[in-house]
Amino acid sequence: MARNADEQLVTSRVKLPRRIVEHPLRQVGKRLLMALGVLALTVLLVWADRSGYHDNADDSVDFLDSVYYATVTLSTTGYGDIVPHSDGARLANVLLVTPLRVLFLIILVGTTLEVLTERTREEWRLNRWRLQLREHTVVVGFGTKGRSAIQTLTATGLKKGQIIVVDPSSKVIETANTEGFVGVIGDATRSDVLLRAEVQKARQIVIATQRDDTAVLVTLTARQLNRGAKIVAAVREEENAPLLRQSGADAVITSASAAGRLLGLSVLSPSAGIVMEDLIQQGSGLDLIERPVIKAEVGRGVRETDDLVVSVLRGHRLIGYDDPAASPLQLTDRLITIVRADGGSPLNSLGRPLPE
Repeated sequence: MARNADEQLVTSRVKLPRRIVEHPLRQVGKRLLMALGVLALTVLLVWADRSGYHDNADDSVDFLDSVYYATVTLSTTGYGDIVPHSDGARLANVLLVTPLRVLFLIILVGTTLEVLTERTREEWRLNRWRLQLREHTVVVGFGTKGRSAIQTLTATGLKKGQIIVVDPSSKVIETANTEGFVGVIGDATRSDVLLRAEVQKARQIVIATQRDDTAVLVTLTARQLNRGAKIVAAVREEENAPLLRQSGADAVITSASAAGRLLGLSVLSPSAGIVMEDLIQQGSGLDLIERPVIKAEVGRGVRETDDLVVSVLRGHRLIGYDDPAASPLQLTDRLITIVRADGGSPLNSLGRPLPE
């Protein structure tokens, strides 16, 4: 149990999206080749001016002595058994060997410095991200349902930087990062994981987990941390929908029954099934949107608006388009309408494009 807790603590973290320019092993390999190149150049310089060096052992400097001297010099060990004694050799050490020694040390410690710099930069980015994050959207689960929800949100204009993905799989979070989303690795039923996603500041929370019991626990935890956020959850079985609402979800989507109804509709009326699928797919064909009532529409009937109105949201009450209470429209109302996704002509009450 203690080991599992430690593993969750280590793996539960925030990962900001970033583009990896080069693999770390390739960077280390390049630095190693550069260090060997500096060493080889130093050996050639000493070997070319070997007559200006003195070896305490045999008074002569051969190629192996040149390699030995270059190695202990660049590593700043300097045993003193081989020394430059001519003016030319000493000048070469000052002007050439010493800069090469500094370059050699920079190359050797470059990897460590880069790691420290990267950690500092990542910590700064993370702190800056937390300070700027407000009114964002938390999506728990990056499977088929979570991805589809995010696609719909981004299609309506929500920026990727305002979406945070929470998932227990590090590979899934890496995929979310490559697509430009901030990811939090961890179990969303734990409050510390949701706090890393700044759920207490979130405007809306989408729960698209694989299991219904997990969705219930996540909903309870999220509602406890944020009383004002709008929580939308998906469940597989319709019998679990009331439990989700009792746990604090504002809206519950039953994925299995919704798919079954769409299948049945497609069998009974293929054309109606195509229209429904078109409405579900945000950003193509027809879109179902919610918008406020404009001043020019106040006092008018539902059928007198430019758009094809499906329902009217008045306060917390959803009124059908055919309900006499829906008209006249009020300034505080919101309309659920069908519009063209390509930004073309709106639809009238008969579903036909209005004349230009």
